Amino acid sequence: MQVPFPAMPGDDTWRVHLEALGELIRSQRKLARLSLRELAARTHVSNPYLSQLERGLHAPSVRVLTSIARALNMSAETLLAQAGIVDEDRVEADGPATVSTEAAIRADPHLVNDQKEALLAVYRSYVAANR
Repeated sequence: MQVPFPAMPGDDTWRVHLEALGELIRSQRKLARLSLRELAARTHVSNPYLSQLERGLHAPSVRVLTSIARALNMSAETLLAQAGIVDEDRVEADGPATVSTEAAIRADPHLVNDQKEALLAVYRSYVAANR
């Protein structure tokens, strides 16, 4: 599987998507209350390389992207969709709904981290109650 970046290196669109992916990885890592070092240990990816990814300096391989997504408790497809790299509708059409409620809450730019945590706690309690 090739990471479906929408443009070629050097293109402004390419840079924008890499930066969006990096910002998303950083925000999800912080929301998960993981240091860069802890994420590196969970993903078996070097700390300096993760830092470069978060700054949008490199496009991760599928293996690295999958490892990061798994460590952040989300799918690689969700990570790509939330960064605007793949179309969310295509991700949904390609298999089970991969854009979860939790991922949507985590990615919402209108909420601060404490609000996201509160919403996630309420959501999880309702899901648990309905099991």
